[in-house]
Amino acid sequence: MPALARPVAAAALPHPIPYATGTTTLATTPDLQPDDLDDLPPADLDDEDDGDAVRRTAGLAESSHASRHWWDRNADEYQDEHGEFLGDDRFVWCPEGLDEAEARLLGPAGSLKGLAALEIGAGAAQCSRWLAAQGARPVALDISFRQLQHARRIDLGRGGDPVHVVQADAAVLPFADGSFDLACSAYGAVPFSADTAALMREVHRVLRPGARWVFSVTHPIRWAFPDEPGPEGLTATASYFDRTPYVEQDEQGRATYVEHHRTLGDRVRELTGAGFRLLDLVEPEWPDGHEQEWGGWSPLRGRLIPGTAVFVAERG
Repeated sequence: MPALARPVAAAALPHPIPYATGTTTLATTPDLQPDDLDDLPPADLDDEDDGDAVRRTAGLAESSHASRHWWDRNADEYQDEHGEFLGDDRFVWCPEGLDEAEARLLGPAGSLKGLAALEIGAGAAQCSRWLAAQGARPVALDISFRQLQHARRIDLGRGGDPVHVVQADAAVLPFADGSFDLACSAYGAVPFSADTAALMREVHRVLRPGARWVFSVTHPIRWAFPDEPGPEGLTATASYFDRTPYVEQDEQGRATYVEHHRTLGDRVRELTGAGFRLLDLVEPEWPDGHEQEWGGWSPLRGRLIPGTAVFVAERG
């Protein structure tokens, strides 16, 4: 694992967090390695070069770089398209619509009050607002400044206390050891990190003993199928065991979007290797009456193959 920069101010977090300017930005992007980006210049956020999608290796820094720029560039469209489904203060785990208010994967009703909670890959912090409404003290972390600007937009529109937000890379969490009682992520950060074993260790580090770490990701079996909502998405065309990342790149070969695949067994071993105990693995079924498509998620596919895996773990 490359040497990672940890800010000097980390010990002062997570409470209180200054947010006079709207976002606490911390330099926690993994150190650049010579083999990661080959000294390529940064991507232009206004440039939508025609490129291609390939399966190739992508290192920690290249993946982080691509994710930050992709989400900054696409945050507006993402919130426009999915904001109504996500709500401003709901905790939705997945495109199947599994709602934490009913699922209670983080703990029984009333158990979240007073807990310091970290939402990783928070986007516009919808889940953090739900946590705050339960009496928790959430911090919403995301790599994308533009996503966190949407968090502030929602807060300003609602009035009241804003969610504490931090811009940082989940691979290098800018918090002191044992800072949180709970960590969660709804499709955030984990699929986009090149070294998720290290990410699990980071989450373990910032949690207190007995704390839960619950996260949702695309169900690994989906990597064997085309990412299409129709019948073409029902025939396996790739090996489930091929862990080569999916990379979208521009004409110069610079990664503009990266996702990483792990099997179910890989995820379990990452968790246990980091010191977690797996409590549950939830595979949400597609609910009756839910007809909304989300990319490759659709009623047709959802009723036949799982689309989401939610890992419920506890820190040892």
